Amino acid sequence: MTLALTSGILNPDTLLSTFGLIGLLGAVFIETGLLFGFFLPGDSLLFTAGVLVAQEQPFVPLWVLLVTIPIVAVIGDQCGYLVGRAAGPAVFDRPGAKRLGPDQLARAEAFFEKHGPRTVVLARFVPVIRTITPVMAGTSRMPYRTFLTYNVIGGLAWGVLVPVLGYMLGGIEFVRAHIEIILIAVVVVSILPIAVNYLRSLRVPTIQAEQIEIPE
Repeated sequence: MTLALTSGILNPDTLLSTFGLIGLLGAVFIETGLLFGFFLPGDSLLFTAGVLVAQEQPFVPLWVLLVTIPIVAVIGDQCGYLVGRAAGPAVFDRPGAKRLGPDQLARAEAFFEKHGPRTVVLARFVPVIRTITPVMAGTSRMPYRTFLTYNVIGGLAWGVLVPVLGYMLGGIEFVRAHIEIILIAVVVVSILPIAVNYLRSLRVPTIQAEQIEIPE
């Protein structure tokens, strides 16, 4: 079913040629603001929009994309945050639950307290994760002003960078066919230092414990 949708109406070329700017902005809002929008092809859709506006007869000028996409992306994430803040705690308020319970909520709150700003920005560039992140940020009670600030930064970065890449590099077939993988690779490289530091922090206590002499 997913393959059929992707090759049909959710194919970026088909969606843009059928619904134009309204369809593009609607897809951006649904993917970023509503949990069921995780299946939408956000990155490839924005990239394809950039490719199309580079043609001799663009469906809209490039500046229209660079203004409207970030605005809608920010509004979408705000909606997801508010949904998570209002409904999320009730989902986790089930003592004894193994997957979605108080323990998992506590872990999410600790994660967003430490890595929230970076996560809100980088999640923009990872499919599915960008749909879940604003909801989890709201559920975890991430401070609203902090979320709003980094939501705007992430929305601008994603909403401007991806269409511009399409506008400039859309003629390169490899880039066009692998845009989502390329963006995920960029995110992986960005978070690699965090992962390395985390692994080092796990090793230090272990090494220190091995060096402690047990009295006979």
